[in-house]
Amino acid sequence: MRKIGIMGGTFDPIHLGHLIAAETARTSCGLDEVWFIPSFLPPLKSHEPGEHSELRLQMVQEAIEGNPHFRALDIELARGGLSYSIDTVLELRHLHPHDSFSYIIGADRVNDLPGWHRIEELAERVAFIGLNREGTEMAGGELPDDLRQRLTFVSMPPIGISSTAIREAIQAGGSFRYLVPEAVFHFITRRGLYGARSND
Repeated sequence: MRKIGIMGGTFDPIHLGHLIAAETARTSCGLDEVWFIPSFLPPLKSHEPGEHSELRLQMVQEAIEGNPHFRALDIELARGGLSYSIDTVLELRHLHPHDSFSYIIGADRVNDLPGWHRIEELAERVAFIGLNREGTEMAGGELPDDLRQRLTFVSMPPIGISSTAIREAIQAGGSFRYLVPEAVFHFITRRGLYGARSND
């Protein structure tokens, strides 16, 4: 049985913080692989992703190339609609019945767990790895017992990077190099994503 970590999100764009979080969870929890699954429409965000789903998937593929423990899956993009975690997990468990799955989430998502769609059903099928982030207090002690028992806390280095800040920097004509993997930086500038200017 493989132990698989799931990294969900819009990845709009994927950045170094995502990769550090995935690697921290993998090594701390003994995961065999981490699967990055870009969402089509995230139910907990109030806006649609800034870039087309295929471009976001390609950025993830660029970012993780060369790491044999990371994979990118398009199952939520192919399914379309709101990307509910329970639908993704049911599909993954059908396709990979002998593997175990854990969602890798930040402290802000830990606090939101009770509001996730069909959370009781989801918690019966996956575990959760909560990553401590600087400035966010996890509410693990306030969660219902069934959720708290499915949750492992892991400390990660403080990384003050967000996709929102990167998009804002690009749109303002600022530098975002070294906030994203080099391959992603060139992908964004080459295609002019988020209004980026070419670096040629």
